[in-house]
Amino acid sequence: IYKVFMKAKMITIATALSLFFLSCNSNKFIVCGHRGAMGHETENTIASIKKGIDLKADMLEIDVFKIKTGEIVVFHDDDLDRLTNAKGKIESYTFDELRKVLVAGKHQIPTLEEVITTMNRKAVLNIELKGENTAADTYAIMENFKKRGWSNKDFFVSSFKVNELRKMRSLSKDVSIGLLTYKDPIETVIQLGKELNAQAINPYFKTLTPENVAIMKTNNFKILPWTANEPADIKTLQDLKVSGIITDFPERIVR
Repeated sequence: IYKVFMKAKMITIATALSLFFLSCNSNKFIVCGHRGAMGHETENTIASIKKGIDLKADMLEIDVFKIKTGEIVVFHDDDLDRLTNAKGKIESYTFDELRKVLVAGKHQIPTLEEVITTMNRKAVLNIELKGENTAADTYAIMENFKKRGWSNKDFFVSSFKVNELRKMRSLSKDVSIGLLTYKDPIETVIQLGKELNAQAINPYFKTLTPENVAIMKTNNFKILPWTANEPADIKTLQDLKVSGIITDFPERIVR
């Protein structure tokens, strides 16, 4: 428990929600917009972030890569072919080159700093370390924003890349971490989660059963599955009493 002093008795939404991950006793159900709110706007764009905020998502998830000139940018795929007017690996591009690339014909690929500024602490930012060598630079950016009023509680860091999460944990004992999993054995998931001192396990929603949910809860992990969009799937997950849901359509989840 901690006290936050702000003008007019206000507590930022992001700070209040972040307690969810730091308190094992919290029952706050988290609605996390996937790549912003990609069911409505092109994924991982500023427009998608703004839509997620408009839909009052508690958390917004994005993906990051480190490009050739060292910047951390927000994009999902290893290469640019699917969504942009360019081709090739995103990590091979310089910043100036990438500024000329258009996503879905109209959006720039944003930097992590631009996304954080846009969010302005209106939701918790779930940063998925998608590319290699992203942890240290992402941490440095988070630290820079902390000098301007943000805190570790405004950020949540997730990844399938265990080494990136290990690096992040070595840099900060306080940042909340979510271990992304697919079809990993539950024993491995629990072992890695404990090694990382992770606050949450983020499993593929179709892999969840009452049995493995119970094991994760017994080991004091929050459960934030990805990516459920259909009402029947959302209901199934809520019946399993998961901690929250990552979704393309935040408005479909009734708390």
